[in-house]
Amino acid sequence: MRLHVHQWGSGPRVVLVHGVLLGGREAWRAQRPLTERWTLLAPDRLGHGKSPDGVQDFEVDAGLIAEQVLDEPAHLVGLSYGAIVAMLAAARRPEMVRTLTVVEPPATGVVRGDEVVDAWDGELRQLLAGSLDDPREVFEAFFPLAGVPLPIPDPVPETLRRGARALLGMRPPGDAEIPLDVLASADFPMLVITGGHRQEYEIIADAIADRTGADRDVVAGMSHLVPDTGAPFNDRLESFLNHGA
Repeated sequence: MRLHVHQWGSGPRVVLVHGVLLGGREAWRAQRPLTERWTLLAPDRLGHGKSPDGVQDFEVDAGLIAEQVLDEPAHLVGLSYGAIVAMLAAARRPEMVRTLTVVEPPATGVVRGDEVVDAWDGELRQLLAGSLDDPREVFEAFFPLAGVPLPIPDPVPETLRRGARALLGMRPPGDAEIPLDVLASADFPMLVITGGHRQEYEIIADAIADRTGADRDVVAGMSHLVPDTGAPFNDRLESFLNHGA
């Protein structure tokens, strides 16, 4: 299976791994200004965009990203479920990663046993195992849990319809065993960013930063959709990329 990879700009390579609903083109729309100085590579994970259909599975996606997109050194950035994929891909091919930035990873397994995070993980699992057919119903249940601050469009565009189909039945993010020891010992610097809107993301991000030595920051304004803040996120990301270049 070959992933479709969107590419824009020129300069050092930055691989952008999207979350569960939108493909690479849509999820990173606010990062276009970076194309003046960077080559942005935004793969569509399985079940999204122009890539083949497939059940969302962080292990499968990490393998495809590592093999097909990290074929030469690049900065690696992941959002939400894509942040889990990015961490796993970086651990597979650390020699190909210049820097690693993860944004609001729902990696609940990192803090298994935390009462607040465990309760949230249970709600996510219940939704993902559900049988909702109407994309609008899927979003009505998912948006509040994830912290997506946008209204549900009417009619629902096909891009989001495909995202809804890919969401239900996917491998729960809480099943991911993140090799934090590998990331901590890797040569590349790491940054963990949250949006400052849900306690669960903050707890997870703090634990990842504590156990890997990663830099830690909050970029508020768009809740879970941190990259959609535009300049605030882009400026923080670019400063980190330049530091690790």
